[in-house]
Amino acid sequence: MTQLNVAGFEVHKGFLDISAQREVLSAVRGVVAAAPLFTPVTPRGKAMSVRMTAAGDFGWISDRRGYRYSPVHPDGQSWPPVPDCILGIWRDLTGAARAPECCLVNFYGEGARMGLHQDRDEADFSWPVVSVSLGDDGLFRMGGTERGGRTQSVWLQSGDVVVMGGAARRAHHGVDRIRFGSSTLLEKGGRLNLTLRVVT
Repeated sequence: MTQLNVAGFEVHKGFLDISAQREVLSAVRGVVAAAPLFTPVTPRGKAMSVRMTAAGDFGWISDRRGYRYSPVHPDGQSWPPVPDCILGIWRDLTGAARAPECCLVNFYGEGARMGLHQDRDEADFSWPVVSVSLGDDGLFRMGGTERGGRTQSVWLQSGDVVVMGGAARRAHHGVDRIRFGSSTLLEKGGRLNLTLRVVT
């Protein structure tokens, strides 16, 4: 495993070996079975290119009413609990006293991307955000706290984990593209990104 520090983001290359990746993937499939993936819509009515779901006390949703955390899935049911193997990643890398209240699951199919954005819907920015990559490679772009500044990019492979804390907690970041079919972890291709957050 190699640790990089890029623009204040801690990038743990190869943090999860293939056995751990398969364990986490199995857990994510359980989450999706309980809370199906859905396509969020921006407040302007445009469908996002990623599909998502969540586990924990809250899930992050977006629709015509805006961006927010919700205690229920768009279909009205509660989110399933965060699987223990995913909570273990948080504990191992942060040592934080609080457990994450949300594990957001984003699925990137062929052509999907995520524009530069800040994670700013949480109540307390002193807690880190932990991001886990599974499946196809994703080109992760990192900027600063102000939009329009200099950015840096790194390819994230399956098993890589990024910790966004300190100054990076409010930094802009996004996924410009994926290398569809670059991994065999997901049988039909695509990338899963899990982000663990303290919400309240």
